[in-house]
This record gives sequence, C-alpha cells and structure tokens, in this order.
Amino acid sequence: MGSDAVLRNSMVWLAVAAAITGLYTLSWKKMGITYLFGMLAICGVVLPDWDNLDRGVSRWCTVVTGDGMARATPVTATRFKMYPIKLLLYGAVYGFAFCKWWSFITS
Repeated sequence: MGSDAVLRNSMVWLAVAAAITGLYTLSWKKMGITYLFGMLAICGVVLPDWDNLDRGVSRWCTVVTGDGMARATPVTATRFKMYPIKLLLYGAVYGFAFCKWWSFITS
C-alpha cells in the first residue's frame, strides 16, 4: 500500500473516530480537538521523509544528497528501522499528547 493510500485510510478512520467522540461527548469542541490531534499524529507518522529519518537520531540534522542516501540506506523489506532512541522519542511525544487528549476528552 502506497503512502497516499495509507494517508487516505488514516484520514477516513480519523473522521470516524472524531464523529464517535462527538456523538459520545455531545461536544463540537471535543470533536474538533480529536480531529486536530489525530491530524497532527497522522502527519507525524505518515508524512515525514522516512528516507532521511530512517537513520540514527544523531544523523537526522545532517544533509544527505540523493546519491548519498542511495548508498547509505540499503533496500529492506520493512518500512521502519527500529532505533531505540527514535522509538523512545516517538513514544514520549505521542504518549504525552495522548494523555493530554484523553484527560481533555474525559473531563
């Protein structure tokens, strides 16, 4: 499945989740916050340049040309390489955001 299909499916499921949140809480504001939180989460996972970020965290800020990236990144069957620091960063950011969203929705 290509990136466009993943983005499209993610946005459809987000709209369903936002609608269910709006029906459950009877609040347009909470439904809108759910949609905004979901869009930011989708943008953080689906849209980044994974060819550049699929390296060690210490090398994220270095510039890589197209030729350099072709040599540096071998073709693998998986989309993501599991770097512990990258998983920790993503887990911390998304965990904090999810806790804040959940406390807002349940209040």
